[in-house]
Formats: sequence, C-alpha cells, structure tokens
Amino acid sequence: MSTMYRGAAEALSDVLEDGITIAVGGFGLSGNPNDLIEAVRDSGVRDLTIVSNNMGVDGKGLGLLLENRQVRKVIASYVGENKLFAQQYLDGELEVEFAPQGTLAERMRAGGAGIPAFYTRTGVGTPIAEGKPHAEFDGITYVQERGIVADLALVHAHTADQAGNLTYRYSARNFNPLVATCGRVSVAEAEIVLDGFLDPDAVVTSGVFVDRLVPARPRVKDIEKRTVRTRTEA
Repeated sequence: MSTMYRGAAEALSDVLEDGITIAVGGFGLSGNPNDLIEAVRDSGVRDLTIVSNNMGVDGKGLGLLLENRQVRKVIASYVGENKLFAQQYLDGELEVEFAPQGTLAERMRAGGAGIPAFYTRTGVGTPIAEGKPHAEFDGITYVQERGIVADLALVHAHTADQAGNLTYRYSARNFNPLVATCGRVSVAEAEIVLDGFLDPDAVVTSGVFVDRLVPARPRVKDIEKRTVRTRTEA
C-alpha cells in the first residue's frame, strides 16, 4: 500500500537531490501536480532534468522551476507558451531534448513497463532521429527510441484510495498515468482521498505504481488560454 503523507514537502523531503531526473504529469496547466512542483521549488535542488509534455507557462506550473534556475535539461514535446524557457534555451542555460508527443508518451510507458527501447517511424529523416540507431522492418525504416525511467515521478490525480489506486478527471488524465509508472519513486497528490477503496473497474493507475500519496491543497485551477464565443441573441 502507498504511504500517506500530510503534505508535499514531507513526501519529497528524503528523495530530492541535485541532478536527479523528474517526470511530471500535466498538459499545459491541466493536471499539473502543483503542490509537488512547489515543494520541489522550495527545496532548492538544482541541475534537474525534467521530463514533461511541456514546461507550463511563465510563473505557473513547471515555469516556477525555470524562474528559480533549478532546471538543467528538459525532455518535452512542446514549449511554446513559456517565454522564459525560450530565453534560457537561446542563452545556452538550458539543454533541450525534443520528442514528438506520441513518442514521449510511449517512452514513458515503455520505461514503466520495463522495455528499454522501441522502434517508431515518427521522426525518421528529421533532426529528432540524428545519432539514433535505425532499423528496417518490412521495407520501412524506423528509428530507435529509449524508454524513460525517472528517479522521481510527480502525479496529480482527482481521487485516490487507501491503496494508492488513482483516477483522473477529464483532460487532467493526460500524461499523469504514464508518469506514474515510469518513476523509481512515484508520488501522487490527489484532490480527494477516500477512506475506503475505489471500485476496481474505475481504477486508472494501480496503487502498485504509487509509492507515496498526499492530499492536494484546494486551489483555483488556472486556465492557460481562456477562449469564449460571443453570446448570440436567442
């Protein structure tokens, strides 16, 4: 069973070190494990490698770690919403490894499943494939991609139970289930922690993958880009 902690700082206190690789759930600002990200920021650890779909936006999500100059390398598929990220990259402060979104997802899934590498057609003939092994299957060229195993995984869930089983809400599901599997130590924050157990048919992430669990603090959920239609007369 997962170990329950009172808060994010307590759950991470003995696993955070300079130079570790951290996989983080979220897509834009949806499903970000904000309590856990803030605990990483407050710890002051440096030279981190962050694996995540994106790096949040300026001043929010993983953007907090960029502001605090705690990140050395980023493995991500999209970084277009963060001006500070772009500036640090252009200034040579930040190493960036881009991965197509589906490839990044599969690299996490593979790492969590104990698969060291796989082949994909995505990226063949582009800079993404440079320096990587290639192989031909059925007359088609594929590029080898390595599975990702992070030292630490940070996850945001909607509901958790006492065994660490997790469910997610709507688009906050995104990368979180994959991240939960690929960490040597996986820490999840949950908006609701049940006294009992989830219906087995509702479980998305099995508690076998979750080492530590914390209740997420209530907070207003940020919207990355609010778009609305002009209301028309009935």
